[in-house]
Amino acid sequence: MNHYMHGWALWVVLAVVLVLGVIGWFARRPRTRPQDVTWVANASYLPTLPSFRTRLSRYRLLLAVVGVILLGTTVATGFLASRPVERQVRSEELATRDIVLCLDVSGSMLEFDTEVVDRFLELLPSFQGERIALSIWNSTSRTVFPLTDDYQLVEEELRYAADVLDFDVDSLSDWSFDPGHYDRLLDYLTGTTGMGDSESSLVGDGLATCALMFDEQDSERSRSIILATDNQVLGNPVYSLPEAGQLVADRGIDLFGIYAGAVTSSSAAEEKEYRDVVESHDGLFFNAEDPDLVSQVVDQITAQQAVDLDADVDVVITDRPERYFAWLVVALATYLVAVWRLRT
Repeated sequence: MNHYMHGWALWVVLAVVLVLGVIGWFARRPRTRPQDVTWVANASYLPTLPSFRTRLSRYRLLLAVVGVILLGTTVATGFLASRPVERQVRSEELATRDIVLCLDVSGSMLEFDTEVVDRFLELLPSFQGERIALSIWNSTSRTVFPLTDDYQLVEEELRYAADVLDFDVDSLSDWSFDPGHYDRLLDYLTGTTGMGDSESSLVGDGLATCALMFDEQDSERSRSIILATDNQVLGNPVYSLPEAGQLVADRGIDLFGIYAGAVTSSSAAEEKEYRDVVESHDGLFFNAEDPDLVSQVVDQITAQQAVDLDADVDVVITDRPERYFAWLVVALATYLVAVWRLRT
């Protein structure tokens, strides 16, 4: 995760430059003295010449460019002074974490699924060695990919999911309907509607299936489920949500709940039941739009599992000035070229 060791340094640099600029403005003196001016007769027509106006416009443009470059150089210098670093939490024990992403893909969730998957993608850079799986479900479940630490595959699958699930159901009767996208969506959802149209969004069964995706039950691997649903159940599941929550707890799995859904006459009760089940087993509950979702989930998983595994966590800080240094070099090179053009 990227941080600035001395975040205040940027503001100090900007303040110093601003103060120097103000002092320079009030202390400026004219470059020429009246006695140094040589007056030329019959030269009043010169400012009206097209060539004169062109050169004057070019000169003013270059002055503006130089000003922008100096501002950019100041900002780059400020960021460098702030010492940008990359902070990583590493531990051999924490690499034994297993995390299952458990996603409701029922009709009522489709318009929110892309947003949820985007939050999953935000979590991905924080994982170092953990195994991750993705299960999607409606009336039945389908494993998109099992537990794996191949993060390239995980990212590709999540990006594809975000793209294919970004489908407006209302467009089925609209001129903007894309049959190719619709076919890809139906193909992606294959295996999640095994009970037909009479059963939908069987949340308890979906969560229970995710709980059964962990292998090595006798090992010391730490386990977490990140469940995303609107908890709108249609039909008779084998597991109710409270029963599935108890199954998760009995297996020693940490549960993180993400709620996403439209406001309906029953949504408040559905959200409350969902929250109660998650929090009754010491889990964390979030709304999909919660800006603290990613940081809190990552912090909780790291902290809890460090305790569970008695792990010695090493915080590795690596300086990352490359980007701002490159900005500074480019800005200085551009500044020199602009000044050379001004002089010529």
